[in-house]
Amino acid sequence: MEVRPWQQHYDEHVKLNQTYPETCIPDFLRQSAARAPERTAVFFGDIAGDGQLYSRRITYAELDELSDRFAGALQQDGFKPGDRVAFYMPNCPQYMIGYYGTLKAGGIVVPCNALMVAREVAAQVNNAGAEFLVVAGQMYAAIKAVRANTCLRKVVVTNVADFLPPEIQDGAPIVNVVETEATVWLSSFLKAPRGAAVAIDPSDSAILMYTGGTTGLPKGAELTHRNLVCNTLQMTNWMFGPEAASRDERIMTILPMSHSYAMTVCMNLAVFNGFEQIVIQNPKDFNLFLKTIDRLKPTFTSAVPAIYTTINCHPEIQEGRYDLKSIRIWTSGAASLPAEVQLAFENITGCKIIEGYGLSEASPVTHFNPVSGGTVGSIGLTLVDTDCKIVDYETETRTLAAGEEGILCVSGPQVMKGYWNNAEETAKVLKHDGEGKLWLHTGDVAVMDEKGYVRIRDRKKNLILASGGFNVYPREIEERLYEHPAVHECAVIGVPVGSPDQRIKAFIALKPGHSVSIDEIRSWCLAGLSRYKVPKFIEFCDEIPKTSVGKISHLMLKNAEAGNKA
Repeated sequence: MEVRPWQQHYDEHVKLNQTYPETCIPDFLRQSAARAPERTAVFFGDIAGDGQLYSRRITYAELDELSDRFAGALQQDGFKPGDRVAFYMPNCPQYMIGYYGTLKAGGIVVPCNALMVAREVAAQVNNAGAEFLVVAGQMYAAIKAVRANTCLRKVVVTNVADFLPPEIQDGAPIVNVVETEATVWLSSFLKAPRGAAVAIDPSDSAILMYTGGTTGLPKGAELTHRNLVCNTLQMTNWMFGPEAASRDERIMTILPMSHSYAMTVCMNLAVFNGFEQIVIQNPKDFNLFLKTIDRLKPTFTSAVPAIYTTINCHPEIQEGRYDLKSIRIWTSGAASLPAEVQLAFENITGCKIIEGYGLSEASPVTHFNPVSGGTVGSIGLTLVDTDCKIVDYETETRTLAAGEEGILCVSGPQVMKGYWNNAEETAKVLKHDGEGKLWLHTGDVAVMDEKGYVRIRDRKKNLILASGGFNVYPREIEERLYEHPAVHECAVIGVPVGSPDQRIKAFIALKPGHSVSIDEIRSWCLAGLSRYKVPKFIEFCDEIPKTSVGKISHLMLKNAEAGNKA
């Protein structure tokens, strides 16, 4: 790839001539276990009744052996390379055991977010053709109710408490399930001998990461071992440089490992480099979150804007009772980070946030701000060995100059093979240019400056056709609302009014102890926005609806609004 302008602004430690070994994801675990078998791979714990944090430690040797046994159990049950295993559980060591075990057996992992309802899980399982499902005990009843409508042949159940320390186990939720030929406990599954080695090619599929993606309904982004290996190495290079494996890093994984962001930027990155990983079961448990930082001193974590918003308003952090500075690198992704949220976090905590960007179709990361400091409000620079361009709205074929607004397109070794069994949807987003180069059209409206820093304006599908025919992007209004001292969270959508035009509606959740009137909000907007961008409707609510990974969901708001009008 020819030299790009953004490469001049990389951190000094970032290696430009990156090489990618012809290897597969399970090799990450094998190599780290061979290099440092007694090093801690996972800390997993919770807060006991005495208010103290207790954690169980699992070494790389143990994780490697348990995942080998999981692979062996699959093989004993007739599992073949290319078969799919679905997972429906919160963050826990069992997820990692099954994830790496499935890949060792040559299988394909199908993550199901723990916040999905049973109907959604069943639909995803059937679309993937998964015959095996590993489920947390507290979710088993939901799966049992829909199992007859799925293609599942075997369900493997585990109580999350099985991998918690003894001080925690008594208070943790457990279920009792009678084993049958079709339903077994993970503890029984792991009694199998270590699995036989399977020949895996880097081009083989590893993950079906389901996403609403760029075109609506959930689809399985088919990611290969090469996709995931390349993105893990790209992120290692970006964050830590070529000597990463010699560093003493401790990764805190608070986001769901079933999501592509945490899968790559936390789990795979930690295992590849042999780092210690602290696994947080519930991302909404801020007591656990804070005590974990205080006790275990992580050095790196990845979060979403909603988590940073909560940190900013947490009374114990505002009072200075917790020092978060052991975490040298805080990253933000999965949704746009409002500038006011970032600046408030950095002012309150003294820590810096590095914002990045990605999408499941790209394993997921394509952009990040430099670790040394980037541009607030920007998703940063394009990663090593990744190309980027902005194209016109209408045809998505004409490359635009710096400063012009259009659709963001990316190309690189981390871009998916396609959507699982969905050539029609694949063709909408994976397109060759006139020179035969394959590009992923993201559907995000963006602008790139002359240095190569990219700013996301909004999703193309979120565009509001406002009164008078003006095009308005919700994010610009949301950024203005976040500047108001009383606003905790907000979201803006377009509301149909029986004509081609829409009216702008803002949903606002206020900070605790604050009050403000609708007229005051309108006046605030009018002072910083063009009149046609000021919301016509304003609704105060206790909380803004979010997706399973903590993104504010404009779609949920649109659907609720449509239901209210029906």
